[in-house]
Amino acid sequence: MKAYLGVTDDKWFRFLAANTMLREINFWRPAGGREFRVLKTGEPFFFKTHYPHNRIVGGGFYSGFAQLRISEAWSLFKEGNGVSSLHDMRQIVSRYRREPIRADEDPVIGCILLKDPVFFPDGTHAAPPPDFKANIVQGKGYEISKDSSGYFEVLLSQMLGIAVEVDPSGPWHRPGPVYGNPRLTSPRLGQQAFKAVILSAYNRRCAITGDKIQPVLQAAHIRPLPAGGEHRIDNGILLRSDIHTLYDLGYLGIDLKHQLLVSPRLRNEFGNGEQFYSRAGDPIGVPEQRQDRPHREFLEWHLDNVYKPS
Repeated sequence: MKAYLGVTDDKWFRFLAANTMLREINFWRPAGGREFRVLKTGEPFFFKTHYPHNRIVGGGFYSGFAQLRISEAWSLFKEGNGVSSLHDMRQIVSRYRREPIRADEDPVIGCILLKDPVFFPDGTHAAPPPDFKANIVQGKGYEISKDSSGYFEVLLSQMLGIAVEVDPSGPWHRPGPVYGNPRLTSPRLGQQAFKAVILSAYNRRCAITGDKIQPVLQAAHIRPLPAGGEHRIDNGILLRSDIHTLYDLGYLGIDLKHQLLVSPRLRNEFGNGEQFYSRAGDPIGVPEQRQDRPHREFLEWHLDNVYKPS
């Protein structure tokens, strides 16, 4: 059970604090950098300003990490990036990188994606923990179970607006209903974060065809939300839009070995589909990280409930 204190600047947090309707935001890093794996989905991420202000000014809940081009980050999160336009975002990234971005460039940035952000009113900003040194540039993770002072309980209570008691013996539990069912945890990604992490994990290529024309690529759910699915990376797959439709209708499937299945009904009903039959049995493209690949549970659900085997 962890928390993270990320270092940000005054302009970023004040811009977002003035946009109270935003439910998903992007705590971006100007360089792509290595993947952020400090937190698990749903764990708290707090914002700490630079010196000399040096205060905790709010926080959100970790929703995933993605390597995105600047234009992709803007397309998905708009003002949730902490700026008012794509032009401004390119300018700020350029300033942080200390080198101009050419008009034909669209560099990759590292995106720590957060949901349900809260910004504390002026006068209620907390000081960082004593061991948060002035030379920490990006941020620092903390094991909440080792916090005997109750510091993070106070921050969490302030962020959630209710008293929180942290149980160090169990996983982080966030109070509140999920889809009408009272449960204590909310491990799902945000909707835009789901799209971002799927796009990044599949290296911007359709898992079945390898196409990389981004305007027609879609983050598909294996088990859709209305059927009890979740915004989870292992419940997602990047598909070309027409293939997404065929998958959702059951004319295409993916077996437990991540191989393409093609329903005979595609030919029987439409007298077509040879481009898919020629790929039947081929392995699909999957993310490099094993834990990000389509999960057996969701694949089985799709095979049992959606795919048309005959």
